[in-house]
Amino acid sequence: MSSPPVVRVALPTPLRRLFDYRAGPADDRAIVPGTRLRVPFGQRYLIGVVMELAASSELPYERLKPVLERLDPQPVFDPTTLALLGWAADYYQHPIGEVIAAALPKALRLGVAVDSTEERWAATPAGLEAYARGEPRRAPRQRQLLAALAQVDPSSSTGRDASARAPGFAAAELDEKLRSWRDAARALIARGWLAAIETAPLAAASSAELPVVGAGPEPNEEQRLAIETVCASLGTFGGFVLHGVTGSGKTEVYLRVVERALRLGRSALVLVPEIGLTPQLVGRFRHRFAVPMAVLHSALTDHERLLAWREAFSGRARVILGTRSAVFAPARELGVIIVDEEHDTSFKQHEGGFRYSARDLAVVRAQRAGVPVVLGSATPALETLQNVITGRYARVVLTRRAAEAAPPRLALIDLRSSAVRAGISTPAVQAIERHLAAGGQVLVFLNRRGYAPTLLCTACGWIAPCRDCDARLTVHLSAARLRCHHCGADSALPERCPQCGFAVKSVGQGTERIEETLAQLFPGIACIRLDRDVVRRRGDMEEAMRRMASGEARILVGTQMVTKGHDFPNVTLVVVLNADQGFFSTDFRAPERLAQTIVQVAGRAGRGEKAGEVLIQTEFPDHPLLHSLLTEGYEGFARAALMERRQASWPPFSRLAAVRDSAQTAEAALAFLTEARKAAEELRADGCGSSGSRISGRGIRLLGPAPAAMAKRAGRHHAQLLLESADRGALHRFLEAWLPALESLPSVRRVRWALDVDPIDIF
Repeated sequence: MSSPPVVRVALPTPLRRLFDYRAGPADDRAIVPGTRLRVPFGQRYLIGVVMELAASSELPYERLKPVLERLDPQPVFDPTTLALLGWAADYYQHPIGEVIAAALPKALRLGVAVDSTEERWAATPAGLEAYARGEPRRAPRQRQLLAALAQVDPSSSTGRDASARAPGFAAAELDEKLRSWRDAARALIARGWLAAIETAPLAAASSAELPVVGAGPEPNEEQRLAIETVCASLGTFGGFVLHGVTGSGKTEVYLRVVERALRLGRSALVLVPEIGLTPQLVGRFRHRFAVPMAVLHSALTDHERLLAWREAFSGRARVILGTRSAVFAPARELGVIIVDEEHDTSFKQHEGGFRYSARDLAVVRAQRAGVPVVLGSATPALETLQNVITGRYARVVLTRRAAEAAPPRLALIDLRSSAVRAGISTPAVQAIERHLAAGGQVLVFLNRRGYAPTLLCTACGWIAPCRDCDARLTVHLSAARLRCHHCGADSALPERCPQCGFAVKSVGQGTERIEETLAQLFPGIACIRLDRDVVRRRGDMEEAMRRMASGEARILVGTQMVTKGHDFPNVTLVVVLNADQGFFSTDFRAPERLAQTIVQVAGRAGRGEKAGEVLIQTEFPDHPLLHSLLTEGYEGFARAALMERRQASWPPFSRLAAVRDSAQTAEAALAFLTEARKAAEELRADGCGSSGSRISGRGIRLLGPAPAAMAKRAGRHHAQLLLESADRGALHRFLEAWLPALESLPSVRRVRWALDVDPIDIF
């Protein structure tokens, strides 16, 4: 009789390998790839995922440890997703066990069952009695929540008869109905008036039961062409770049394509770059489709993430919408993948362990699943545009704004010849007055939060430093604090210089100071601010959007947050206060990011019936980047930028990998990378990998090591070593042979290091 198969398991360890175990006779047929197992590992017990079954192992069969427990009746990963994770581990040169762990909610990594349940919130009998008595009288948010739960709205059911709906409301439904309802829920639970119920979800609706519950605008000719072009590929792989100017109706194209996929009995995966965009897009999808949705993002609790994952895994959720990590969501019968704002750097995980690009993995997943992928943006990444040029992707353009709105008029304000008050020039103030008088709203953009970036002593020249970073502390006046935006250091705001005792003053502008200045210039005009200092809790973003949409607020001051997908129909003027930040950066991608930011924020103006105007303050009005943006738009800039990249042999005309480390001293950080470079040079000269295979180091350039642009951060010293090659395959083969040498270097124990393949931030 032959022995049971050897089970090869991926475990959450930093070791770059699979681990062999022996299956018991009862598990012979039950264990399949994608299944979770509990296995012994040293003195611990770990939960891993089966990657493959083998007939034999390097160790004698009797010496293999046995599988302790099979956790799943069916695999948590289908073959396509499991293969995607294996590909990602190979491409990003990361341990497969940690890649698998990144794709699972924390609860599943701890062994919780995959059985799908739904969390719903319902009023208790005592709560219903209290509501009937008019309680609670002095807590309006609690009463509002109790009212919603006491008077269940049948229209909130997912396309089925109201009598078949589960009791109460799901958390996602309450997110739409009420802002910050969870704070009120905690108080009602404490009083015994509210309860959370986990129920078995209702069966998923069939494709015949998918009415469109909200009518969308009639697509224009360009939108219809885009919809039909993508839908013609449903059932096969195709890469499509939806290049549409801001306000051109890209979301409507997404909705129509998803509708077609749903009617074919398929599901849709939609990725967005920021949590702040999630509620807005979820609302659009819920308004349009009567299907269950799963929403995944980092602001969810572990339990909420588990529930959303279960909804997707069970097949009940037909639309899965989320941020970066949602690219691994277990979509059943996947029909289409959409990546909104595909240029956004938030799609790249560039900190922590597994560093991956969700956009790139979405393309690979679509290719392996045989479905189309849509990459949408008004300012596509240069890598994406190069893929269009080479024919890898097809480009579909939307050149006209929805409702035939005219594009905004762009103009420069030369700060060298204009008076400025607290960062706002006189021409900008006059334009704001003009647009407010005409009934419009104004958006003022400055990508720097806080009150001022510097606290200065005018007597001795002392500047408030961060003790743990090579950075200055930012003034937060309303909180009377000095804060480091890099390590989180926080201290009281001093009234006098700690060195000489003279008075100190804030230098420069942040969004908090701009808000203060605008309140002084335009008294009686409601002004709101949108940055990470004010958007801290659930619902804060939605409340700001509500105040702008209702006209309650007339001026919005914001950072990068305001550039991403938000629709302000009555904003007629956008003022960009500091357009010069990316002109002279050491990072070759800085001009691209600056151009994208300017175009994206400019696109917030004139999206309704009124004409829009965009004013860009700059001290370099003759800069070629600004000139190309104003005269030829983003496409003109992209052509020139791609030509420069080709001449310099930077991506997309080469491939990069970065080894970054940090240590207690600068010497230790550089010492490790110096040894790493020496090992790379020896490998390049020897041309032989650790397995004996021949490795060609020809064409591999080593750049560095060098200290990071901010060499000291959070008390540690940082440095990096870059590898560059025009041949992607050669670079990856070199990395695969080089990494074992790095892991065995004598200095490796004195540093924390990581490999970043296709890095977004270079310096």
